[in-house]
Amino acid sequence: MLKVAIIHYWLVAMRGGERVLERLLDLYPQADIFTHVYDPAAVSKKIRSRTVKTSFIQNLPQAKKHYQKYLPLMPMALEGLDLRGYDLVISSESGPAKGVISPPSAAHVCYCHSPMRYLWDHYHDYRSQAGAVARAAMPLMFHYMRGWDATSANRVDAFVANSHFIRKRIAKSWGRDAIVVHPPVETDLFQLSADVTGRYLWVGQMTPYKRADLVADAFTKLGLPLLMVGTGELAKDIAKRAGPNIDIVERLSFDELRRAYAACRALIFPPEEDFGIIPVEANASGRPVIAYGRGGALETIVDGKTGLFFHEQTPEALIAAVEACETWLSDFDPAAAIDNAKRFAPHHFDRNFRAVVERAVAGAAPVTAPAMATIPAREIELS
Repeated sequence: MLKVAIIHYWLVAMRGGERVLERLLDLYPQADIFTHVYDPAAVSKKIRSRTVKTSFIQNLPQAKKHYQKYLPLMPMALEGLDLRGYDLVISSESGPAKGVISPPSAAHVCYCHSPMRYLWDHYHDYRSQAGAVARAAMPLMFHYMRGWDATSANRVDAFVANSHFIRKRIAKSWGRDAIVVHPPVETDLFQLSADVTGRYLWVGQMTPYKRADLVADAFTKLGLPLLMVGTGELAKDIAKRAGPNIDIVERLSFDELRRAYAACRALIFPPEEDFGIIPVEANASGRPVIAYGRGGALETIVDGKTGLFFHEQTPEALIAAVEACETWLSDFDPAAAIDNAKRFAPHHFDRNFRAVVERAVAGAAPVTAPAMATIPAREIELS
């Protein structure tokens, strides 16, 4: 049996990346987990049941809360992890994870949720929102980090991207090709409801790129009922700008969230997301999605069938899309949305990811991008 190490950037919450990690643990029940920072109280029982080893970042002051401030130390921390004896290394990359030093005989497969946004395509957004000290330090610090990030991509034998959108980012940032394997979504956990209300739904973190501000502004002008579920650094600002037609709750239990999906008039999804599990969950509940027409949404939503796109991140564009939705809903077929969501059921992920790993493990030399490109797309990409 292969000895497997899974490297995950940090374990301080349960989000999309951690859900993928759980599925990897199902595929490789013998795997040990390595991470920079680990907060057992913040993760699932499945993750807590495994051996979790941390880098030295774990022992730095307030690391569980302020782990991102230690980003410049993470390359050194990764390279200090002892992976001797492992046959397969799987890195789960969104924060630094792929830069580990694997044994020469081990295969290293990276499942990439995204190259680090704050280093690459979102750098200027993050810098403009940083405090004065961080803003002054970021140019030099991130210049160093980009060099290490690009160089460490050469340590990976095979890249797997969670979407075609991220495949393009990988090529641009690291000069590597990737196989697309969409994340697993537990579509069977969601179901259709006959009790659909007139209220729209937004779910997510209230951070700048999720664009909760755009949704609050648009619906305040529209006057239509909206439920917003989430919290984050912009929560106070969102609460101030939201009109009386908007209800805001910080969190829902999973059962409450399932009911909210199934009962909503439509889900509003305004960010340019890497993949975006939330729209798939809404479709799995038989409800349409109004999404910004860029990023992963282009791969999960079928325009005019399982949802509608708007093409500018402005209140006016979103308002126009909602008004179009009000007319279009009479033609919407919930069964089509449910069928669409099934494309992302976990068994697709299992089959496709295993296919990449088996080829990487079988190779005596690192699997190059051209060699990976020879794998027939029908074997490893969802149709």
